[in-house]
Amino acid sequence: MNTTSKIKFHKGDATAPIGSGQKIICHVCNDIGVWGAGFVLAISKKWFEPERQYKTWHNYGSMAGFELGKSQLVRCTSDILVYNMIAQRGVLSDNLSPPIRYDALRSCLSSLNEEAKRLNATVHMPRIGCGLAGGNWEEVEKIINETIDVEVNVYDL
Repeated sequence: MNTTSKIKFHKGDATAPIGSGQKIICHVCNDIGVWGAGFVLAISKKWFEPERQYKTWHNYGSMAGFELGKSQLVRCTSDILVYNMIAQRGVLSDNLSPPIRYDALRSCLSSLNEEAKRLNATVHMPRIGCGLAGGNWEEVEKIINETIDVEVNVYDL
């Protein structure tokens, strides 16, 4: 995998991705089916389907592949998709580590790279895993650069 960064940083809203063509907005979800804080609120303000499909997926559980390291691609418009990535254990930090699980994130991002290439899409995101999930951006950025070799756009408000 290419370790040269393809990340472009922007001021703006990751739910309003720039550019033409297919765009995948990715974000980190927890493994307990809770959708209600952080970036998911911005997603839900624009589209209902990512939340509905995430909750349905959770309800079917492991039979449907709902577990850490797995992802779900949801079409929202003709050119925007949302990628729900299960890379967070629960919603609270324990005394030893934050909820983010870097191995799960790596797996999700590897799958995202394949989907983006298949769809000829660009990838868009906030600083995933670094808000409520408690991750370290330097570590997340390293994983992005190791797993994704298509254009990545990171948005800061």
